[in-house]
Amino acid sequence: MSESTPAALPIVVIGAGPIGLAAAAHLVERGLEPLVLEAGPVAGSAVRGWSHVRLFSTWAEVVDPAAEKLLAPTGWTAPDGATYPTGGDWAGQYLQPLAEVLGKAVRYEASVTGVSRAGRDRVVDADRDQQPFTVHVQYTDGREERLLAHAVIDASGTWSTPGPLGGDGLPALGEKAAAAHISYRVPDFGDPTVRARYAGRRTAVVGSGASAFTALAHLADLAEDAPGTHTTWVLRRGISGTTFGGGEADQLPARGALGQAARAAVEDGFADAVTGFRTAVVERAGTGRLVLVAEDGRRLDAVDEVIALTGFRPDLTFLDELRLGLDERLQAPTELAPLIDPNVHSCGTVYPHGVRELAHPEKDVYLVGMKSYGRAPTFLAMTGYEQVRSVTAALAGDRAAAERVELTLPETGVCGGAGLFDEPAVSGESGGCCSTPATLQIGTAAPSASGGC
Repeated sequence: MSESTPAALPIVVIGAGPIGLAAAAHLVERGLEPLVLEAGPVAGSAVRGWSHVRLFSTWAEVVDPAAEKLLAPTGWTAPDGATYPTGGDWAGQYLQPLAEVLGKAVRYEASVTGVSRAGRDRVVDADRDQQPFTVHVQYTDGREERLLAHAVIDASGTWSTPGPLGGDGLPALGEKAAAAHISYRVPDFGDPTVRARYAGRRTAVVGSGASAFTALAHLADLAEDAPGTHTTWVLRRGISGTTFGGGEADQLPARGALGQAARAAVEDGFADAVTGFRTAVVERAGTGRLVLVAEDGRRLDAVDEVIALTGFRPDLTFLDELRLGLDERLQAPTELAPLIDPNVHSCGTVYPHGVRELAHPEKDVYLVGMKSYGRAPTFLAMTGYEQVRSVTAALAGDRAAAERVELTLPETGVCGGAGLFDEPAVSGESGGCCSTPATLQIGTAAPSASGGC
């Protein structure tokens, strides 16, 4: 197809996850041609990576309206809207059928390796907006292809790039060497092999979000069946009244309950919490265990395993030839970043947003879904569905619909930022290599953590 007629070209959607497939459904509804490129072998490949985890949103909140309309003629029936799917349920019962309806518009095992403007690197101004996008694709069989696109919607997410254990955003010294004993995602504790890995052993869980809550709750359950199982919960920040979420005030009840399950794990003595601890070094103890050392020299008791749940970050390498407007801290679109900054906001304080907040200096390219949040946490599927509804309306020329808000988000019950950073709730004597870390004890059953070299 001629490069001089970009409007006649398809709109490339990167990623066949929930938000990418929703974008495709909205494009079809608008009479536009989508081409979805999925790096994995099936729809929702990243979601299947956490298939054992149950969502805290109900089915009614994770099915996109345009996608449901597209599925309806096939006889597809939506699951009970009041129930909570697992990642596996979401992928198998909704995402795969949706991809099958889209048919040849979805290509699998197709990794996007670069996006640019035809004949223009990021330096060249001349006629830039009149040129189509070029999308370079690498297939698993070794083939390469250069596709042309009218617009690009990047919904590739952040699952493939988890944050490191190191508190400064870089891998801690010794972290890579200890990789065999570090998991960067919530383990599947329903798998007997996984349960055996953690049963009767000491585990450090690093992180303070929903994933960390999930791991703490699962390890507490495991401890009831396997004596000797214990968890050290490592928080980079201090603990405040909102650390465990909004509880009963959370308008997503399952999300509130998840935080309370984490609190119970500590109160019941299955875990102790160490605050203000930012890992700098992972050392090997003489027993083969791991010792986490903070940047201030504090040391934790040796553990057998580490679960590092320190968030995710966007892979922007294949977008390097595009002119993106990204916040220097969050790597999110500059207009969106102030709304989602975890230093200031909780999920419940972010209002629905669309094309206006997602626009870049490069016309007709959009980062949507979790990718749009950059390094910010607490993304909801409903937010992504509203994003792509707005973006696709704009691409169809319906600016009024693009700028209209058609979503009300549930509140977390948490107001303000993410908690203290440099002021742990409990502070002990600061000291050298053998000092005791600041440890929060919630409940009389919680055992004391001791330091030592």
